[in-house]
Amino acid sequence: MIGILNINKPVGISSRSVVDRVERLLPRTKVGHAGTLDPLASGVLVMGVGRATRLVETIQELPKTYRATIRLGGRSDTLDADGEVVWEESAPIPTVEQVDSALKTQVGTILQRPPAYSAIRVGGKRSYDLARAGRATELAPRPVRIDRVERLSYEWPRLELEVDCGGGTYIRSIARDVGEALGCGGFIEVLCRTRIGMFAIADSLNPDDLTEENIRGSLLSPRAAVSHLAAIPLDDVQLGLVANGRPLDAARLSVRPSADGDVALIAPDGSLAALGVADLAMGAVRPRKVLI
Repeated sequence: MIGILNINKPVGISSRSVVDRVERLLPRTKVGHAGTLDPLASGVLVMGVGRATRLVETIQELPKTYRATIRLGGRSDTLDADGEVVWEESAPIPTVEQVDSALKTQVGTILQRPPAYSAIRVGGKRSYDLARAGRATELAPRPVRIDRVERLSYEWPRLELEVDCGGGTYIRSIARDVGEALGCGGFIEVLCRTRIGMFAIADSLNPDDLTEENIRGSLLSPRAAVSHLAAIPLDDVQLGLVANGRPLDAARLSVRPSADGDVALIAPDGSLAALGVADLAMGAVRPRKVLI
C-alpha cells in the first residue's frame, strides 16, 4: 500500500496520535506525517503511507496557509494558550494602523526566532524537552519565507490573521513578534492550517471516520505531493536504472529538465518512480528518493 492521506486533525490531540490511529488500521504499514501540528492547532495533516513516507520531507517544504487568532495583552512561555500566560497590566491598546504596521514586518524573507517549545534539536535533544525540564534555550533566528499576512479582523484583544508561508515558519513566533512590536505581548489562541500545497482542508478526512476500507479508497497518488515539480517520463530501461539508484543521461530523456533542481521521475505506468535531481552542467538526472 502506498499513497498520501489528507487528514483534518482536531484540536486537543497530537499529530502523533493521529498517525497511531492510521497505523492501527493498517498493521505492518509504515505511516509518517508532514509538518507537526500542536495539540492546540487543527487542520491539514498530510500523511505518507507505505513508501510514500519518503515524500514527507518534500511535503513539509510546500507552501502553507494558516488562520490564526492572536490574543494580545499577554505573553505565554509556549507562545500559545496552552502555556503559562502572564498578563500585561495596563497593556496599551494598539490602533488598527499600528497593527497593520506590525504585520508588515512579518512579510518577506525574515529572520525568525523559533519557540523554545519546538522540535528543533539542541545538543541532540529536542528543544521542547529541555524547556519542559526548566532548561529552555533561546534558539538562534533562522530565515523563513512569509508570503502574506492578512488581517481578517481586529477587535481588542483579539487579532485574526491569514498567513501564507514557506516551510519552517512558526505562526507562534509571528504572534510573539507582533505582540512585542505592539508593546502589549501576544500569543496564539486559535490556529488552523487550511492548506499544504495542493492539500486543502475542504478535501481532508475526519480521523474519527477512518476505517481500513475508506483509507484504501481515499489514498491519493504520490504524484499529488510533487505536482509542483517538472515531470520526466521514463522508459523501461531508464526505470531499471532508477530502481538501482543509477543516474540518467539527460540527453536521452524524452523530456529534458530545463533547470537544475528536483524533478519527478514518472514510470511508464504513470506512477511516481522517484524524486530526482537535475544537474544540467553534468547532463545528468540522479534519483534522490526511490519509491519503487
